[in-house]
Amino acid sequence: MGWNSLLGAIRTRGILSSDLREIIICRVALINRAWFEWEHHLPILQRSDDFTDDMLEVVRRVDTTDDRGTLNDKQWSVLRYTDAMTKIVKVPDDIFTGLQRVGFNEQEIVEISVTAAAYNMVSRFLVALDIGEVNEKPPTSALQDE
Repeated sequence: MGWNSLLGAIRTRGILSSDLREIIICRVALINRAWFEWEHHLPILQRSDDFTDDMLEVVRRVDTTDDRGTLNDKQWSVLRYTDAMTKIVKVPDDIFTGLQRVGFNEQEIVEISVTAAAYNMVSRFLVALDIGEVNEKPPTSALQDE
């Protein structure tokens, strides 16, 4: 019950738009190779208002370099922040201030951070215990540049 309460609140009681929330969840799943998580959240991301296939192509890239494609400023800053939290944990100052620069307030930054942290927990749990996973076999909907 605790698990569902925490994750349910993150998914349904926050102020982040669905595209931002699902970019976070999908990026964590992609980076951590949590395919069960990816397959459950990809359709939600795709149904988000004004989210396009071109935007998805950027989200699906493991190495985004500096090519933001058609992501808007907020989507791009969230993607970069999520990647930093997931890959190196300590977010570089320029990436953190990037959230502020594009207009996120303190509550939104907290929600972005807690969403990335919680879904890193989820993905690592699922992958470690091979729950619903086919480890080492990414779905065709996932990877673009492996």
